Amino acid sequence: MSRKPAAKLRQVSDIDLRLLRIFKSVVECGGFSAAEVELNISRAAISIAMGDLEKRLALRLCQRGRSGFSLTEEGVQVHEAALQLLASLETFRTHVNTVHKCLKGELNIGITDNLVTMAHMRISNALAALKEKGPEVVINIRMIPPNEIERCVLDGVLHLGVIPELRPLPGLEYYPLYEEASQLYCGRSHPLFNTPDGAIDQAALHHYDAVVPAYAQTSQIKALHQELNASATATDREGVAFLILTGRYMGYLPTHFAQRWLNEGVMRPLLPDQRYYVTHYSVITRKGLTSNLVLDTYLKELELTEASVCTGNSLVCG
Repeated sequence: MSRKPAAKLRQVSDIDLRLLRIFKSVVECGGFSAAEVELNISRAAISIAMGDLEKRLALRLCQRGRSGFSLTEEGVQVHEAALQLLASLETFRTHVNTVHKCLKGELNIGITDNLVTMAHMRISNALAALKEKGPEVVINIRMIPPNEIERCVLDGVLHLGVIPELRPLPGLEYYPLYEEASQLYCGRSHPLFNTPDGAIDQAALHHYDAVVPAYAQTSQIKALHQELNASATATDREGVAFLILTGRYMGYLPTHFAQRWLNEGVMRPLLPDQRYYVTHYSVITRKGLTSNLVLDTYLKELELTEASVCTGNSLVCG
């Protein structure tokens, strides 16, 4: 008995694009329930949309039930293809707007966590200038880990990213943005909180519990953390702060991020002249991008904010 050939998708319609966008959100949110808020539609409507998409593609895209949400092998491939398709559509729209010299379209940005407290606000100031020039520009920001930002920029899902400089990738362009200083901190109930720096023995620091980052760092920064008694880890700087504030751990935090707790008197730096490091942040874009008026305008505004910041404070110029 011959096997019936699989149905083929002959044309991608507006309905298909709508269903693919719902599918993309469900995958990014990790399930139907979490996607309700993102999409602002009911879980039942999401379930119907997913069922319709599976029928139109003649593929089983995901498993859902008591065991949770997961993509099938076909679902993984369709998700990757959907990301490329939706990114291509946005590129087309942006290109057409560029032909008309019209500042419309989307700017999709990925940013590493906890940079909003940087005093110079280059990202925010450049976004404000972009919105001033193009009121109809839609700005989408995703707070995700650096490795995911790199992947999304390379895939065309994001127009640009803001990441720490760890290892340069050949497919990316790098534009220096920030120098971020970090120091070693402890909380108010820590045994060293009231000890003067001159009375702290650097070698004795190893006897106290410390929280270290579970995310990627340069070899030089890793070496500083390896000198500590690592008894806890955190996947981001907010997690590090949580443990420092228990008074049971010491750990490194960016000075701009920790300043609020210094002002409240619940945190202090330890040996700030010896225990510190600097992280360099860059804006990244994909090499060989087709001209994009929205992205080009934003990058130009970043350059202008750099010039104004450097005029007022030479430390930022690195």
